[in-house]
Amino acid sequence: MTKPNARVLKDVIRTIPDYPKPGIMFRDITTLLGDAWAFRRAVDELVQPYAGAKVDKVAGIEARGFILGGAVAHQLSAGFVPIRKKGKLPHETVRVSYLLEYGEDEMEMHADALVKGERVILVDDLIATGGTALGAVELLRRLGAEVVAACFVIDLPDLGGAEKLRAAGVDVRTLLAFEGH
Repeated sequence: MTKPNARVLKDVIRTIPDYPKPGIMFRDITTLLGDAWAFRRAVDELVQPYAGAKVDKVAGIEARGFILGGAVAHQLSAGFVPIRKKGKLPHETVRVSYLLEYGEDEMEMHADALVKGERVILVDDLIATGGTALGAVELLRRLGAEVVAACFVIDLPDLGGAEKLRAAGVDVRTLLAFEGH
C-alpha cells in the first residue's frame, strides 16, 4: 500500500476507454470522490488560492460540480448556486444556450440566485472544449456577478477550453491535465 503523502490525485481517477463513444477516454472522478483522502485533497487544493479572499458564492455545474462546488462553498463559508440543465429548477430562471462538442444545449439558474456585484467562483469536475463553462460564466455575468475564477479538477488542454475561458477574462485553476479527449 502506498503511503498517503506519496499518493497522487491523478492516480485515483479512473479512465474508461471508448466512453461515451469510440476514441474518447472518459475521466471518471467518482473514484476520486469515493476516496476520502483524494476528495479532501482536491477540495483543499481548489479552495487554497481563495482562502481568506472575499467570495460570496460558489456556482457548481450539474452534476459533479454540485459535489465539488458544495464542498468548496462550505470551506470558503460561501453560499452555493446550482447551474442546471433546462427545466430542472422550480422557480423563475435565466437560461443560456451553449455549444457542445457535437451540438447545443441549454442550462439555467434561478433568477434570484445572486445579488449584483457578488464575487463568484465557478466549479466543475472537468474543462474540455469550454462550451459549458463559458455558458455558465455568461449566466453568472448576466445576473451581475463578478466571476473571480473557474476551477476544475481536470483540464483536457488539447481541447482548448481553459484557454477560451482565459480569453473571456476568467482566471482558470485546474489541478490536473490529461492529454487527448
